[in-house]
Amino acid sequence: MELPEKILYCIDTLERASFPVYAVGGCVRDWLLGREPHDFDLCTAARPDQIQALFSGHPLVLAGLKHGTVGVVLDHEVVEITTFRTEGSYTDGRHPDNVRFVEDVDQDLSRRDFTVNAMAWSPTRGLADPFGGQTDLQKGILRAVGDPEQRFREDPLRILRGVRFAVRYGLTPDPATEKAMQAMAPLMDGLSRERVFDELCKLLPLVVAEDLIRYAAVITQPIPELASAIGFDQCSPHHAYDLYTHIAHVTAAVPEDLTLRWAALLHDVGKVPTFTRDENGRGHFYGHAKVGAPIADQILHRLRAPTDLRTQVVTLVEQHMIRLEPDRKLLRRRLSRFGKERTEQLLLLQTADMGSKGTGHEEELTAFHQVRQLLDELYGEDTCLTIRDLAIDGTDLLALGFPADHTLGQCLRHLLEQVVDETLPNERNALLAAASCHRS
Repeated sequence: MELPEKILYCIDTLERASFPVYAVGGCVRDWLLGREPHDFDLCTAARPDQIQALFSGHPLVLAGLKHGTVGVVLDHEVVEITTFRTEGSYTDGRHPDNVRFVEDVDQDLSRRDFTVNAMAWSPTRGLADPFGGQTDLQKGILRAVGDPEQRFREDPLRILRGVRFAVRYGLTPDPATEKAMQAMAPLMDGLSRERVFDELCKLLPLVVAEDLIRYAAVITQPIPELASAIGFDQCSPHHAYDLYTHIAHVTAAVPEDLTLRWAALLHDVGKVPTFTRDENGRGHFYGHAKVGAPIADQILHRLRAPTDLRTQVVTLVEQHMIRLEPDRKLLRRRLSRFGKERTEQLLLLQTADMGSKGTGHEEELTAFHQVRQLLDELYGEDTCLTIRDLAIDGTDLLALGFPADHTLGQCLRHLLEQVVDETLPNERNALLAAASCHRS
């Protein structure tokens, strides 16, 4: 493994003092997979006070000292060096209540979550792999270190992390690990919502539909509003998939943008509450977008999502049934109402929604290709879509004798509607004439 200079400096400093030291965890995993490692953590037989003494000439970060971690600041970056340790119980489901320092790297690796993360490498000693992580990588297996239930009980976030590792690295959980992931998923209810949201945000851009389906029990644990969609028959000739499978395909079909992925995951969260069947047994979901918006807002608020992301996602959920049609005048209205960014997001979401029904009716997507072409044409025409784009402004209306009150905005909005509908040209004289008539 090719190590950065600052990592080699730390290793050399510890080794010259006769302390064994290894690069550990993700960097070893990535190296064995042929990927370029980025984060390098070190573990060593040196005790925290010995590490501090060896690197006393550098700024130190001691926030993790009680768990045996000393941060050494080199070139404005922190290199974390942790003493070999074993851990006690995890009362808070995140941090060990106590740690015990040990001399052996294998004992240290025994406390880690998965075998593919429980490997260490030394430039002089080579690979330490007591649990067969390298073999599991080669076979494409995700396996917990030791008893999987114990590992997940220590920190239930490892369940979601396990899903992410499996998805990212193309690994399949071994039967015992997968069984424990599903059985122990309710323990995630006790986790910090911020930690869960952060892990979901790391996972969502990586998934394909099959991932969301396979790990549905885990993914819906922190989002129970989606659990009722699993296996839900939509009773519609337009949908070959059950509701959750449809949602999974839509989520995977939008670009790997976090806002779009969340919007796709939650876009039909209002369907189960609005489900009705007509006299022919056909299912309907009248008003599901409007009903789903506050549910999506509640979910993201509970998960402590940033306000900007939550607002954008909720808006897309609420508006995803406002169809974008290949009609020039209608598209101008949509662009004027939503703006370019949201219109583009709606187009991507609606295209994925229409193409993820499982019916095989690809001709339904033709209209969206036409919408795409029309939007590109409108962008190229420097189209007037907002009040700021009008050839006159409030100052011009004041000069016409308009009072300095809300009627200014009313008139400008009225003029904009006519320009957007192409019944009035965006020309100064024409707009002033129309404004004069509006005032009278």
